[in-house]
Amino acid sequence: MSQKKKHTSLMSFGKHLTSTVSVAMVLLILGIVGCAAFAAGNITRHIRENLGFNMVMKMDADLGQINAMKSRLTTSEFVASYDYLSPDQILEQENAYIGSDVVELLGTNPYQPEFNVKVKERYANVDSINSIVAQLRNIESVEEITVHTDVVESINSNIGSLSLVLMALAAALLAISFVLINNTVRLTIYSARFLLHTMKLVGATGAFIRRPIVVGNILNGLLAAAIAILLLCLLRVYTVNLESDLNIALPWTDLIYVFFGIIIGGIVICGAASWIATNKYLRKSYDDMF
Repeated sequence: MSQKKKHTSLMSFGKHLTSTVSVAMVLLILGIVGCAAFAAGNITRHIRENLGFNMVMKMDADLGQINAMKSRLTTSEFVASYDYLSPDQILEQENAYIGSDVVELLGTNPYQPEFNVKVKERYANVDSINSIVAQLRNIESVEEITVHTDVVESINSNIGSLSLVLMALAAALLAISFVLINNTVRLTIYSARFLLHTMKLVGATGAFIRRPIVVGNILNGLLAAAIAILLLCLLRVYTVNLESDLNIALPWTDLIYVFFGIIIGGIVICGAASWIATNKYLRKSYDDMF
């Protein structure tokens, strides 16, 4: 009898272990998709905040006008950042690029002061940038403003397409995950269907029978979520060691939201699946159990 109990206990442990690992793998895949979505969002924001325009000031713009423009850009709500290049700085860059002294060739420094302006993400579209540029062109000290409209449109179009693909992928994986976890939980409850029927025969109510099963599967979902989170952390550490830029694209602060989503997913999906499966077998007659 003791040997039989030991064998039954091992079988039960094996089933729960298989169920936990299966759920953990599904939650890990969901977590990877969540990480990809956050990384894509951060990269998108970085790309958009590098969009903007180049503003060339007039040759005779004095220091007061330059400082006034710096102040205007610094306090402006649409500017994410800007770089100011004086004529001497541009000359130095061009001399290094062409390998000779431009002043010696032309007799004077031909370059004008300029600002490379990058706009905030919410202004990184053609209409907003054109509206901003229209205001700045009216300033007397501004000579010319160049906007690469085709680049802005192309980037926004590609980002929009990528966002739709990620949303569709996330929705599909969420549906697939629910089906896979639901099947895993159903198989676990299926093996105990005769015990459920016996409890029902001796007068146990549906709520009394369901409670330990649902709670047990919720705890199983929490354990699976913990395993998935641990694997995701190890995966992130490994990939950051391979590519350090990932540390910027996917910081730990964003991963906290992914971890929270994995935990909620494990609880809700396992709890709902066990509730549905238990109700199914509680409604069945003895003959339908086979």
